Amino acid sequence: MDEKILPDYEITRNVIGCAMAVHSELRSGFQEVIYQRAMEIELNKLGIEFHREYEMPIHYNKQVIGTRRVDFLVAGRISVELKAVATLEDIHLAQALNYLEAYNVPTGLLINFGAKSLQFHRLFNKKYRPN
Repeated sequence: MDEKILPDYEITRNVIGCAMAVHSELRSGFQEVIYQRAMEIELNKLGIEFHREYEMPIHYNKQVIGTRRVDFLVAGRISVELKAVATLEDIHLAQALNYLEAYNVPTGLLINFGAKSLQFHRLFNKKYRPN
């Protein structure tokens, strides 16, 4: 797969695979933190570099105005937001896209464990500015 067409494809594919393994084992019905802990185990098994509940600065006009914890920061460039809700709504997608811009990371995943089937979205920051 051409990296220019779909950035971070291999890493996001592996993270989604980890989420599928977790959902296959646990199914829906648990709180988000349970899925976080299971994802941590799966990511470690694959040797994927990540930080769990990583505190990221939020910038406005080049000034830090606060922080927020991302569920996972993978490979220093992929924000992974987990949900455990019956149905993903537009607000979840908008929130995840806003975080990508606020964190200035190029790629994100929004993963929902709360539905009968695992739901996920790959997200791309159109405003990404490499440092």
